[in-house]
Amino acid sequence: GVPRMGAEYMGIAKKNTCKPLLKNLRTAKMSIQNKIVSLKGSIPAIITPMHSSGELDLQALRQLVEWHIAEGSNGIVVMGTTGESPTLDCDEWEQMVTTVVTQVGGRIPVIAGSGSNCTRSSVQKSVLACELGVDGLLVVTPYYNRPTQEGLYMHFRAIALAVSHTHPHVGIVLYNVPSRTGCDMLPETVARLSKLPNVVATKEASGKFERYQEIKNICQEGFVVYTGEDGHACEAILSGAASGVISVTANVCPKMMSQMAKCALDGQVEEARRLDALLAPLHTHLFCEPNPTPAKFLLEKMGKIPGGLRLPLIPLTEEKHTQVIEAYTHTGQALTN
Repeated sequence: GVPRMGAEYMGIAKKNTCKPLLKNLRTAKMSIQNKIVSLKGSIPAIITPMHSSGELDLQALRQLVEWHIAEGSNGIVVMGTTGESPTLDCDEWEQMVTTVVTQVGGRIPVIAGSGSNCTRSSVQKSVLACELGVDGLLVVTPYYNRPTQEGLYMHFRAIALAVSHTHPHVGIVLYNVPSRTGCDMLPETVARLSKLPNVVATKEASGKFERYQEIKNICQEGFVVYTGEDGHACEAILSGAASGVISVTANVCPKMMSQMAKCALDGQVEEARRLDALLAPLHTHLFCEPNPTPAKFLLEKMGKIPGGLRLPLIPLTEEKHTQVIEAYTHTGQALTN
């Protein structure tokens, strides 16, 4: 549930009641940042395997986690939108997070999606994710209710303070995706939030390439920018503005995405761009129907998951099969188990 000091985190108490907590947190900044701030490269937003009945397939999930680690993924996001989080209930969300954390066993960082358009619910889910052992939280801007920039600041501040009370080592990753939420968190708001000690990164998916550098320029030193746009990843990392990508494409090509990101981080411009050119059709065609429908189609073809999806998502329409398969084979990989 909400921690005992929940009233302060919800902005109910006077603002100055949180000042001593913030002061103490700033002295612990390095311990807060230990895993997420050093996380760079390719971070798949992992899909949720389901049986044809729609029930979770946790064994397939464990095997996917092992595959991602073996292929070089640098971290894993569980229960993002790519994981069909809107259609999983609370118990299933907890099963997914627990399974990934347990299977990873500390080998790479795990970030759990814990945001919603209700601040109180986001606090509760974020604290629970910390108790389940995650290293970071991916917290989306509130959707549908479309808060002001000040409302966004207060929403994320409430979550950050609640989490820091008992889990100061867990880093919060903001998530801006206006095309899904109807709400665009501006760089100036990200900069204000970056002053909170456990708000350590943002996933920027506005589709505006210039945003990465804008955010980097005005945020606290050491604040991490991830792109949420696979098609931007190579150039955003090469520019020095982004440290990595929270990726859909990495669901189906984890090794190539990891290699591309590493080359970009290392300044190997030609090789990074060569790999990205091979991946480019996937960056596009994995969104030819609502994500994660095309990614799940390919993973089923590869023999890694059953074909289950939950309504309102439906299986990939037949006329899209060929273009999605061709986008995958353009990478030079064969579509086999």
